[in-house]
Amino acid sequence: MLEDHVTAVSSPTAWPAAYPQGYAVVDVETTGLARDDRIISAAVYRLDARGEVEDHWYTLVNPERDPGPVWIHGLTSEALEGAPLFQDIAEEFSARLDGRVLVAHNAVFDWQMIAREYARAEREAPVRQRLCTIALSKELGLPLPNHKLESLAAHFGVVQQRAHHALDDARVLAEAFRPSLRAAAAGSVRLPLQECRPLTEWRDTATPRIGPQAGGYGGYGGTGSYRPTSWRPSRKRPACPYPNPGRYEEGKRLKQGMRVAFSGDTSTERDLLEDRAIEAGLHVSTSLSRLTSLLVTNDPDAGTSKVVKARQYGTPVVDEAAFGQLLRDVEPASEQ
Repeated sequence: MLEDHVTAVSSPTAWPAAYPQGYAVVDVETTGLARDDRIISAAVYRLDARGEVEDHWYTLVNPERDPGPVWIHGLTSEALEGAPLFQDIAEEFSARLDGRVLVAHNAVFDWQMIAREYARAEREAPVRQRLCTIALSKELGLPLPNHKLESLAAHFGVVQQRAHHALDDARVLAEAFRPSLRAAAAGSVRLPLQECRPLTEWRDTATPRIGPQAGGYGGYGGTGSYRPTSWRPSRKRPACPYPNPGRYEEGKRLKQGMRVAFSGDTSTERDLLEDRAIEAGLHVSTSLSRLTSLLVTNDPDAGTSKVVKARQYGTPVVDEAAFGQLLRDVEPASEQ
């Protein structure tokens, strides 16, 4: 169940003083992608300030419910039956995270799953910042065909042995993160760190789903298809606390309260991209109007209704990569 390994460290001499002092590269496998889904396995690679592996840890977790898409993660109810509950491993998990920046691929998702589990256990995860390797790869301008973990691994020559196994995914990510971190340090790139906001309470409202005939597993299709966006309609976004300052102007910063709409496919999961925008203080809108400050699309020539309206209204348009850059430095809202 648990595994620990210590490795010798070596690292370059020059290093930005503002960079974090340590990282926890995390991967969790879950019963699905919805709010009521649970963690079934977790792995953490602890890295020092320069990305060298200090140790690693892995555990199964009993989700107290159907394990979800076994065809993806391979963990059956029988395999998880004797595993500890999350509250039983929360202390050890905390020791692995404490004082470090959480690093994950699509970090918003991993953090939300972890935060919910801690809230259910009436605890709080001891981590205050996270770093998404998708965002970092964009900051570095890596020539990736897409932003899947396998593409990032291939770019750095990291061999993946067991995809969707938390320990191997965390190993792959740690090995790909180290050269990414060094490239960022060599170029004095500001790391795209995001705040981790823990949940302080949790109440499960969903009825437990039992068996593959129960109509799917959160964001996973019950027939074996992977549908990562099927849970989006049930999400309720928090109201933006800032007034709309108007349209985005090219060459300037985004400002808290600006209304942002998205159109078409994105490399980053749409929910995660929207969460990043909300965390930055932007208003995410499902439709486009004359009040929309900015449209984000990777296909500005598409004939979607949002793109057509943006042309009609003169709404500024940027692609996903440019939007990611703008999210790094959002101007605070004006004081009222």
